[in-house]
Parts: sequence; structure tokens; C-alpha cells
Amino acid sequence: MPTMSPRRWRDARLAVLLLAPAVLGMVAMRVVPAVSAFAESFNHLSLRTGVKEFVGFENYAYLLGSGEFHAVLGTTLLFNLVLNPVIVVLSTALALLLAQRLPAVGLWRSLIFVPAAVPGSVTALIWSTAMQPDGLLNALFAAIGLPKQPFLTSSGQALGSIGLMLAWGAIGYWMLFVVAGLKDIPQAVYEAALIDGAGWWRRLTAITLPLLRRPMAFVLVAGTVGSFLAFAPVQILTKGGPDGSTNLLMYDVYANAYQVGDLGVAQAEVVLLMILMAVVVAIQFRVLREERS
Repeated sequence: MPTMSPRRWRDARLAVLLLAPAVLGMVAMRVVPAVSAFAESFNHLSLRTGVKEFVGFENYAYLLGSGEFHAVLGTTLLFNLVLNPVIVVLSTALALLLAQRLPAVGLWRSLIFVPAAVPGSVTALIWSTAMQPDGLLNALFAAIGLPKQPFLTSSGQALGSIGLMLAWGAIGYWMLFVVAGLKDIPQAVYEAALIDGAGWWRRLTAITLPLLRRPMAFVLVAGTVGSFLAFAPVQILTKGGPDGSTNLLMYDVYANAYQVGDLGVAQAEVVLLMILMAVVVAIQFRVLREERS
């Protein structure tokens, strides 16, 4: 049996020491809560009475047979189906624009990134003020002759308004990853294309976008996870309303746990949310892999 040389042994120990904090943090903040949620999803624990009893798959059966849960699931999927492609397209478009030699391009990048540094609760309050009946957005609409909009008080506009807030905070952040991908594209490829007479559109579709598939795929997958976990704007502004139009899965978990007081159902919903995210992300990876092939 081969043995490790002293140098390899030192390198292995150094690697373990460097990786240990990140691994321990991931286990403590990701793995342990996930295992705990799975275990507790088979129990019924009421915050009101404190009584805990094993109920098996009853919590899952209740959720899967509930019309309210089906509505929450449909709202969450629709929200992600619309929001995530918008974030990918806009962050890529901004990255392509700011990759040009524009005056004060560093300043523009910083200004676009600023919303990503604002906490979600602060973002919600900013947009809540702007979306008031006499707020900034309706003032702008009135200035160009458009009628006032109800935004967060309308069941037809509230979910889109929440999506607008999340996109505003996310686009600048994900744009940086696309910009980094643009910097990794060799300039020699563009120079060869120019020699061959390729125009701007041809270079974009034949070189830039194909070579940006990896960072764009990362933005899509990571953005999808973030959108599934959206909570703060809903909890602060709409409480899942009006008429359940913004009742996303994360808020429904909170409502079942701390408003209804049924932790077992809430934990079962967390497990279903994790399964749903895993399925959606797996489908995205499969589609992106087929596109690359």
C-alpha cells in the first residue's frame, strides 16, 4: 500500500485546516437544519400547547391534499418562471453595456451594484414608499399622462411589484458575475472575428453569448434558489395578500409555523420546498448541459 510523502502529508493537513471552517459552517448552517426539518416534519408540535407527537406522513398528506398549498405552489412557480429569466437577461445586458469603454464606467457599475448592498427589509420599505398612491411612481405616471396604479394593494399587480423589488436588488449583484465572465473571454478571439469581417451582432451571438454560458448558468441557478427563498418583502409589505396573490412558499412556511402554530406542517413544507428547488435546479442543469453539447 503506497504511503504519502511528508510533503504531501503537510499539504493535505494544510488543505484540511483551510477547508475546515467553511465545511463546519456549511454543516452547522445547512446540513443540520435540513436534517432537523426532515426529522421534525413527521411530528406534530403545537406552539400553543407545546405537545409533540409522532404523526408519520400526515403532515405531507395534509399539504399535498390542500387546495391552499396548491395555490401557494402555483404562485411560487409562476413567480420564479417569470422573475429568473428577467434577472438573467437584464444582468447580462447591463454587463455587456458596462463592458464597453464608457465614460465613468466604474461609477456606473458601482451605482448599479448599490441596491445589492441594501438589506431586503430596507429595499421593501423604499419601494413601499415609492408605490404608495401618492408616491414617486404614481407621480411619474401622472407626469406622462398615465393613471395611478394600485401596485401592492391590487391582487393583479402585487406579485409583479414584489418581483420588481427583488429584481432591483439582484440585477446589480448578478451583473458582476457576468462581467467577470466577459473578462475571461480571450481578446484574440474577437480580433480573429474582426479580421474575418464579423460585425457586432455576429460577435455577440457566435462568441460572447456562447462563452458566457457558464456564468449565465450560475446566475440562473443561484438566482432561482434566491427567488424560491424570497420572504422579507412579502412579510413586511403584503403578508401574502391581497387575496393570497403574494403568498409564496417561504412566507407560507412562516405563517404555518408562527401564525397557525403548527411546526410539523411548516417543517414538512420546508422539506417539500427543498425537494422542489432540487428538481428545478436539476432540470436547469440538464437543459444547460444539453445546450452545451
